[in-house]
Amino acid sequence: MLDVDCDIVAGEWDPRQDWAALAERAVAAALAGAGYGTVLDGDAVFEVSVRLSDDAEVQRLNRDYRAKDKPTNVLSFPMHAPHDIPAIFKASDMDVLLGDLALAAETVGAEAQDKQISIADHATHLIVHGTLHLLGHDHEDDASAEAMEALETRILAGLGLSDPYREAVSHGVDERQ
Repeated sequence: MLDVDCDIVAGEWDPRQDWAALAERAVAAALAGAGYGTVLDGDAVFEVSVRLSDDAEVQRLNRDYRAKDKPTNVLSFPMHAPHDIPAIFKASDMDVLLGDLALAAETVGAEAQDKQISIADHATHLIVHGTLHLLGHDHEDDASAEAMEALETRILAGLGLSDPYREAVSHGVDERQ
């Protein structure tokens, strides 16, 4: 079973949007896309916390935990080492906190505007991206970045969202970020 705790703690997040449902859908899709969807049918509870905040808090978290004194769109705080993730899902008789995500409203909004997509669609992408980090995926080198981007693109397509890494097609040529 999946338990996604989604809280708005700061920032201007559209109150008309059901952020909790969006977060649960994105986390579930990321787990399924990463090959862990079937464990969610069992008795164990897999928990992810999604904190919708503002640039100021995310900048503080980024500074304190990553030594980067600037806001960013999403931060992931995994509770388990990447090499332990398969065994954790295999032992699905225990409840597991996978980790926490924090999103910054101003940065997410500015990026969505730049990409000409809705904030909800961009937040969905970032929650999928962050959840994959909780599962041990990274983009530290070109090969792992390409693999993670391909996985995200496939997961988002399953949610009916377009490839977030594909720039607008110009003269028939796709440009990547």
